Amino acid sequence: MLDQLTVTGLSSLLARGETSSREITQTFLQRIEQIEPLIHAFISWDAADALRQADHADKLRATGASQADKPLLGIPIALKDIIAVRGHPLTCGSRILANFVSPYDSTVAEKLKTAGAVLFGRLNLDEFAMGSSTENSAFGPTRNPWALDRVPGGSSGGAAAAVAAGECPAALGSDTGGSIRQPAAFCGVVGLKPTYGRVSRYGLVAYASSLDQIGPITATVTDAALLLEVISGYDPRDSTSVQEPVPRYLDALREDVKGIRIGLPREYMTGILHPEVRKAIVNAMTVLEQLGAHLVEVSLPHTEYAIATYYLIAPAEASSNLARYDGVRYGLRVDGPDPVAMYSATRGAGFGPEVKRRIMLGTYALSSGYYEAYYLRAQKVRTLIRQDFLRAFELVDAMLTPVSPTPPFMLGEKSGNPLDMYLSDIFTLSCNLAGICGISVPCGFTTAPRLPIGIQFLGRPFGEETILRIAYAYEQATSWHKERPIVPCVGPDISQPGIPGTKLA
Repeated sequence: MLDQLTVTGLSSLLARGETSSREITQTFLQRIEQIEPLIHAFISWDAADALRQADHADKLRATGASQADKPLLGIPIALKDIIAVRGHPLTCGSRILANFVSPYDSTVAEKLKTAGAVLFGRLNLDEFAMGSSTENSAFGPTRNPWALDRVPGGSSGGAAAAVAAGECPAALGSDTGGSIRQPAAFCGVVGLKPTYGRVSRYGLVAYASSLDQIGPITATVTDAALLLEVISGYDPRDSTSVQEPVPRYLDALREDVKGIRIGLPREYMTGILHPEVRKAIVNAMTVLEQLGAHLVEVSLPHTEYAIATYYLIAPAEASSNLARYDGVRYGLRVDGPDPVAMYSATRGAGFGPEVKRRIMLGTYALSSGYYEAYYLRAQKVRTLIRQDFLRAFELVDAMLTPVSPTPPFMLGEKSGNPLDMYLSDIFTLSCNLAGICGISVPCGFTTAPRLPIGIQFLGRPFGEETILRIAYAYEQATSWHKERPIVPCVGPDISQPGIPGTKLA
């Protein structure tokens, strides 16, 4: 079935003339209608617009355009609802932007359109990307396709769930502290967080500006390499974008891993690891050794400070970035007797509990008398964490770690305990603090219930080629990436074009 094929698989069919972009897009729209009542991966989608784009792609192909010119020609791609697409909703999973429509395209949206992609659907997320379970969305939680009583991870849980459930062949998410890699691991798909500055952040609604990065969520490493190549590159509209040449990432997949040195940070194989996660990671180490990789123990001594450092820096930046939502220029407005009352009422009604918590944490850390004790000190520790990684990369080519200390947890299990929820990101957020790249790939399942487990490969700054090479070699030596969840169809069987767009409440 078309909805079970990868981006490269669909591209091959299109190139051979065995299907059309309209047929592919229609198939995914039908899949969404059938299973969205159970999964809720999307906040909204516009079927008519998607089919118009698909028809345009088919016309381009008929006039001679090809995958060589436009590598994503006719392929449907969905975006996390924090990445701007002109004329489409941009809610960030928040009531404060519930009716906002983006007036412009993000750079990554422009690049996808230039590559011929069909952009459809706004994917669910934790409000303003603040969360690890996609339970903080103002539009309701997303469910894990492997077990509907489990979370899909967060904050890009909608993107990971949609790819895993066959609602789209690929998606773009954002990663501030693990928000691409952790949901990818929880949903049994591939998630890549590029080096900070590799992909433009223009048009990505800011959570923590020094940490945010856009990246792909796909079914395979090959698809991740393809999408990364499309969206990467210098952008003068983003002051943090780096003028670094974009490699041919697909070419990196041709090399094996014989002789490559992979570091095993001793601080990551701790007692908090779930036994079945530990077992899957150890089994993956064995596979890589059999492929010829050399595993070397390394140390990242400041790892224990990463959680505290992250939850000072990220909320501080969030408190500044979210000050723009004031009810004056756009978004929700709750009137009051004076501007201060209106501002307070708007933010009180518009923001959810987790966003308010992080705004208050960040404002406190930046306040007079506490800036040096908290924020400034956290920035100094961040530098030490980055130096740990750079020293380790003098000894190894990449590192291997768990993605999450546990398998996907139950909906509601950690929502009442913020600290327990924050610890879900303990193995991912150092990557963002250090500004390096990381990729999560499937590496096994728990026994009962059967839930996905992911493994993470971390690379030096702009070392995406290396981690893609390792991830691909491991993927091809195992079969975990071939498994898909079985999700019952509960929606209508729609086989005709023109499915009405739907906004979920």
